[in-house]
Amino acid sequence: MKIAVIGAGNVGAMTASRIVDAGLADVVLVDIVPGLAKGKALDISDARPVFDSTAQIIGTEDYKDIKGSDIVVITAGLARKPGMSRDDLLKKNTEIIKGIASQIKKYCATSIVIVVTNPLDVMTYLVMKETGFDPHKVIGMAGVLDSARFLNIVSEKAKSVDKDKIFMMGSHGDTMVSINRSDKLSQDLFKESSDRARQRGAEIVSHLKTGSAYFSPSASVFHMLKAIIKNENKTLCASAYLNGEYGEKDLYIGVPVRLGSSGIKEIIQIDLTNEEKTAFKKSAKSIHDAINKLI
Repeated sequence: MKIAVIGAGNVGAMTASRIVDAGLADVVLVDIVPGLAKGKALDISDARPVFDSTAQIIGTEDYKDIKGSDIVVITAGLARKPGMSRDDLLKKNTEIIKGIASQIKKYCATSIVIVVTNPLDVMTYLVMKETGFDPHKVIGMAGVLDSARFLNIVSEKAKSVDKDKIFMMGSHGDTMVSINRSDKLSQDLFKESSDRARQRGAEIVSHLKTGSAYFSPSASVFHMLKAIIKNENKTLCASAYLNGEYGEKDLYIGVPVRLGSSGIKEIIQIDLTNEEKTAFKKSAKSIHDAINKLI
């Protein structure tokens, strides 16, 4: 099994490290910055004896080296900086992702693609359109991360947590939709935790000053990779392409899915309350509006 990780920044390098440490697959780490991927790949490789891992890793600036990869993870792209609007970020990362998608189409035509680059739902849509891949094989990471943040915040005050009954749907942004199907969670704690989860990424950035989260995003990617490689048929939230499900068409948005060796095997439709439906529609509209700016 071969995984290409595009982008050797914090998220990409940490994802590559998790894969190699666990011996999950061989890795090709790619970055256009000369020497960056090569240096980090050597450092990751030197940890293999500690973890008793036989997985191989190389770093490269040449996209030819990703040829034949079974899965491609895209973490490359600009992070939003102070003074940069969402539209500015969309424009810059659209250019970057289009270039990466063309290389994936050229060298990894049968691969599954996991997208991490922001704005995530829109970039995942763009990758699917640019590669022409089956939408079930192009997946956005956000739902796993958003749900993990939500659960972690809930667990700080709740005595017990129903992990499978508390999660996040919708866009990876301010309009994400919190879902609670647990009778162990009070409405006050649910609302408080939902609001904090929506702002968690910004909260982390405010403390780091010059960076953003990468431990939990890389763990979320690894969780998805394991489900695919081991064909776990695991139910989790991810940004998936809707074609009528939840009353939406032609967009990527966070929903529960069943993930296995072929990618998204099933989009799971749950019954939403009227309040949740309204919030989901609002979230979908924000993604549609951004997608329209790509055209």
